[in-house]
Amino acid sequence: MNREPVATAFVPGHITGFFSAHTAATCAQAGSRGAGITLSDGVEVTVAPGSGCRLNGDDVSITAVDDVRTRLGVDAAVDATTSLPVGAGFGVSGAVALGTALAANAAFDCGKTENELITMAHCAEVEAGTGLGDVVAQARGGLPIRIDPGSPSHGHLDGLPARPHVEYVTFGGLSTEDVLAGDTDDLTLAGESALSRLLERPTVEQFMDSSRTFAEEADLLTDDVADAIAAVDNVGGDAAMAMLGNTVFATDKGLSAAGYDPQRCRTDACGARLVDEG
Repeated sequence: MNREPVATAFVPGHITGFFSAHTAATCAQAGSRGAGITLSDGVEVTVAPGSGCRLNGDDVSITAVDDVRTRLGVDAAVDATTSLPVGAGFGVSGAVALGTALAANAAFDCGKTENELITMAHCAEVEAGTGLGDVVAQARGGLPIRIDPGSPSHGHLDGLPARPHVEYVTFGGLSTEDVLAGDTDDLTLAGESALSRLLERPTVEQFMDSSRTFAEEADLLTDDVADAIAAVDNVGGDAAMAMLGNTVFATDKGLSAAGYDPQRCRTDACGARLVDEG
């Protein structure tokens, strides 16, 4: 008896601490520089023959997912589940796009390489205006530093050799599309400065410090996040704002110590991957 082709991929959530936006002649060359942290809390994406896209049981429309299916030339039903807040700075749309690419390639035997699939998802996100660097970071895992923008054939990544525990609290969402569609000159200057400081001193502490400074210089800090960062600082912890979302994240137990009731997870160690194929 023949079984329908089904495959499942896991993609870690990704919190960007700071970034600079870079346009280019092609979507594969465009992207962002910056740094972030990938999470053991992520998105599981299952692909099977069919149509439509579901997220946590609800029918949704994700432009980047539609783009990936078109690029692969498949008629695929996408079923994604996540515990992460949506639209709050965790790279969920990029995760669903990358998970779709990985799982559809396996389920439908598309014969693409990892870098080709990452490029498809990256381009889909860039063209949809929903992200510039999440996909390449999620593919890598760990604490990725995006030194040069773009897909794997154009960009260059490094990372911090650390795997801290992470806590996070979300106060709501921010529109990535609105921020990226506006004037990003000041944001990019702040992101370039933050990256330079991190590369001079590549530690988790400097990443958090650079992220805090970036949020202030780029004028993205919200009142709720500013209050939480101050509370964590008062108990000797490190916290910063997730880009782009009304979300605060902290290493170790900073938010718990400050009296918040955060979600807690680990740094992802492996990056995006297939978890079931059959």
